[in-house]
Amino acid sequence: MTLNGHWILPQGIEEALPEQAARLEYLRRNLLDLYRSWGYEMVMPPFIDHIESLLTGTGHDLDLQTFKLIDQLSGRTLGIRADMTPQVARIDAHQLKRDVPTRLCYIGTVLRTRSDSFGSSRSPLQVGAELYGHAGVESDVEILDLMLKTFEAAGVDQVYLDIGNVDVYKNLVKQAGLDQQDEIRLFELLQQKAVTEIKQLVAGLSIDTGLATMITRLAQLNGDVSILGQAREQLKSAGSGVISAIDYLEQVAEGVKRNNKHVRLNIDLAELHGYHYHTGVVFGAFVPRHGQEIARGGRYDDIGKIFGRARPATGFSTDLKQLLALSNHDIPMPQNVLAPAGEDPDLQLAVDRLREQGICVSRSLPGQNDEAAATGCSQKLEKINGQWQLVANES
Repeated sequence: MTLNGHWILPQGIEEALPEQAARLEYLRRNLLDLYRSWGYEMVMPPFIDHIESLLTGTGHDLDLQTFKLIDQLSGRTLGIRADMTPQVARIDAHQLKRDVPTRLCYIGTVLRTRSDSFGSSRSPLQVGAELYGHAGVESDVEILDLMLKTFEAAGVDQVYLDIGNVDVYKNLVKQAGLDQQDEIRLFELLQQKAVTEIKQLVAGLSIDTGLATMITRLAQLNGDVSILGQAREQLKSAGSGVISAIDYLEQVAEGVKRNNKHVRLNIDLAELHGYHYHTGVVFGAFVPRHGQEIARGGRYDDIGKIFGRARPATGFSTDLKQLLALSNHDIPMPQNVLAPAGEDPDLQLAVDRLREQGICVSRSLPGQNDEAAATGCSQKLEKINGQWQLVANES
């Protein structure tokens, strides 16, 4: 890169200029206040960590997304976090060691070697919430409710919620006895809803015809909550594990609809993102004309096992930058005032009073052009009839 190109940022890496940074900070504070009102305590995991901690549980799927380096002190491999979920699980399991349900939230930059899609960020400002220590419909519904409240607080509307249960797929694959290669191929085809290719794949496998038919039907079992009735009928011979997973999914869906009357909810039994580590309900949130999901989450009860405590866990995460880009809220900007330079005690008192009221006051410096507009100030302090008063900037 030439000298003139030193200011160019790496692809997918962004910086926030003053106005955007102020809007991000406003939204960050609102969301953290929301989570706190629900009983979620904030934690701050480190930006860099031992690679084993980052690639535990959910982290294994993020291996290629994680920047790695060698610690010059210990010689161990370190990684820059690409997802904060494994770190928060470690905090619950190894640091807090509570025997009661624990609610944690977090926000911070994560760094990824590649973006999820063309033009998207490699450095999202990840925000999320996790609930540990409870295995049941109620905690899954709570996390989904909180995620929907997050969108509401951020001013993101027309959200569509896709919900599935990976236990349906896992039970069918286990019965089919698929090897790893066929299982991965089947997973990819299900994500694409490629029914013809799925039929061709299962036809070439040595599995029961009825089981092959049920696996193929997964790609077509999506729609509103009523689709679960069809799922029970079409998958009834799969056994109690599959039926129990369908029943559980229905209870979660009904709970979310009961608490969120206007939610646009879609059931999708081929919704399998992260099925290697998820252990039940999974979900993703979408908005019109935006191809990528804007939030994702689910249940992952085994994530804390390597840290010594395999507590039940469910949670979600999203990107604060993306929420701001999709927001329809008019996020307020601070009122800016320019005050002249000088040692006048009355001037300093006026400045102090304004700052206590939450108004941003900038003091002119010696030799500075006192043009308020040039400093982004809509008002200025002027002495009128012996009193310092706010005057609108007319420029």
